Amino acid sequence: MRRSPALGLYLALSGWRRDKAARAETPPRPKGPLLWLHAPDILDFPAVADLLRRLVDERPGTHVLLTAPDPGTEAPALPRRVHLAPLPPGDRAGLAAFIAHWQPDAFAQVGGPPDPLVLMAVTGLGLRPILVNLAPAGRAFSLVPGLSRGALGTAARILVSDPIAARRMRRLVGPAAPIETIGPLEPAPPALPHTEAEREAVAGSLGGRPVWLAAALPPDEVEAVIAAHRAALRLAHRLLLIVVPHDLSAAPALVTRMTETEGWNVALRSNEEGIEEDCHVYIADTEGELGLWFRIAPITYMGGTLSDAGSLRPPTEPAALGSAIIHGPRPGPHEKAYANLRAARATRELRNPTDLGEAVGDLLAPDRAAQLAHNAWASTTSGAEVADRVLRLIVEALRETRGAG
Repeated sequence: MRRSPALGLYLALSGWRRDKAARAETPPRPKGPLLWLHAPDILDFPAVADLLRRLVDERPGTHVLLTAPDPGTEAPALPRRVHLAPLPPGDRAGLAAFIAHWQPDAFAQVGGPPDPLVLMAVTGLGLRPILVNLAPAGRAFSLVPGLSRGALGTAARILVSDPIAARRMRRLVGPAAPIETIGPLEPAPPALPHTEAEREAVAGSLGGRPVWLAAALPPDEVEAVIAAHRAALRLAHRLLLIVVPHDLSAAPALVTRMTETEGWNVALRSNEEGIEEDCHVYIADTEGELGLWFRIAPITYMGGTLSDAGSLRPPTEPAALGSAIIHGPRPGPHEKAYANLRAARATRELRNPTDLGEAVGDLLAPDRAAQLAHNAWASTTSGAEVADRVLRLIVEALRETRGAG
């Protein structure tokens, strides 16, 4: 692999190095078309996994070499024809051997900064990279004359999330660069299951009452939710609070706490108790019914976001089902999803637990809750259009190269 003068200067300026991958037995290259997808940022793994599921479903003969950090045991499962491998070795000879072994028919990168060594290597194979939502390059990248255009200029498409990223890329690559602004690549929102007959029965028992939901509520936030419901009841005396405890076994103690200290009428779903007109709180302590409650409640507080636990459920779940989201400042493992919703003005964020009652009371106005819910739904489902565009480009690239048939 011949190194350009610009690349050599970049490596010297940046002090660039990459630890060599641990030596492990490399599986043989599978027969048929192969996409190399490089995903350096672990935060992009859920979206990448979802994209690859769609790709192998649509093109059953296609295999994927995915180079990414170890996603850990909590990451989404990958399809059978996706081969997860360590990042290529950081020396030119190691990278050349890696590419010679896998012989990719197309290359795409999702997230992470551009890597000149990798991009120039795949360009040397005659492949035109597809680059999706790259992070800003290091300072040395922009200082080296000709490097950015040499590494990025042969891309088939450079897809960016917003106009600011588009302007940054045009400064690096030039005004004629094939840049598209498409928004962030996100995994398809999960449509949690429910039984429609059950939803109709619960909705019928409510009789038009206002409802809010505390989803995956941890013990540390019980007092905040009680105080919020107490305050909101002054504004709407028929208001019903539905609580899904994070630990379902804690439900009986929660019933006792609310009944004895607040004087509320509390019903427990696991006892097959219904929602009566005088019910103040309904404890939904049965497994696997969050999809039902997100569909019932127009307002959802995301449990864990006001305490050290962090968000115990992804906010895309209620967003996809039309429930307006209230949350605290601690997103937990769902930081990226909350950031996207915040950018879309699709949530009500709390500074501290005492703000929860005011937020619930404010969203009892149907137009305010509906606007948040609409923004959240639009933001969450827009990722499907972005994934469609990326998928089309990958399929076109595979068709244009050898063996893609």
